[in-house]
Amino acid sequence: MLKLYGFDVSNYYNMIKLAMAIKGIEYEAVITYPNQTPEYLAICPTGKVPALQTADGVLIETNVIFEYLDELSPANPLIFGSAYERARIRELMKIVELYIELPARRCHSEAFFGVPVHEQTKSEVKRALLNGIQALSRAASFSPYLAGDKMTAADIFFLYSMSLASAVAKKLFEIDLFAEAPGAKELFAKLNAMPEARAIAKDQAAAQPDFKAYLAKAFAKT
Repeated sequence: MLKLYGFDVSNYYNMIKLAMAIKGIEYEAVITYPNQTPEYLAICPTGKVPALQTADGVLIETNVIFEYLDELSPANPLIFGSAYERARIRELMKIVELYIELPARRCHSEAFFGVPVHEQTKSEVKRALLNGIQALSRAASFSPYLAGDKMTAADIFFLYSMSLASAVAKKLFEIDLFAEAPGAKELFAKLNAMPEARAIAKDQAAAQPDFKAYLAKAFAKT
């Protein structure tokens, strides 16, 4: 059986959880926080999560795992269509990740944990988030999903990236990112209403106390 390493508060871990739930793939969850212990580095070379243990070895990086899952289980594909259509889905995934998720991550410490970020960093993040969501607005169709009338891997990236990026934008900059992309708010609500997403949200809420304890120890060491 597949083993998925990660923790229920991680947005990238939850992306894989949702993908596997949609595709009906069974797996064993191994609750793991990012770490550099020799034991975990022997499993995952970067020490990050998620990591997927397969019968043939370990895979890392969320987009890589998505493609593996589609090949492993062709039912309910998340990246599909013609060569161009598949490339467009991957393009939308990268837009969300590079221009929305990653910029917002630079301010997570202040937005969620009360650890101040340099004002120059915040200025850069504010500009990057606005540029990113506006780029997504131009690239995506929102009809009602990012790539058209069917849900794809890009929508999973959108769901779990926007949940954090929109919170950063609202808390630190008083900006409503959803207002910058017509259709984004409706899509976010539609995805959150999925039974599989609601189950993941429940797991995420239940995992918060343990995650806060983990963070307290991590910050105490710095």
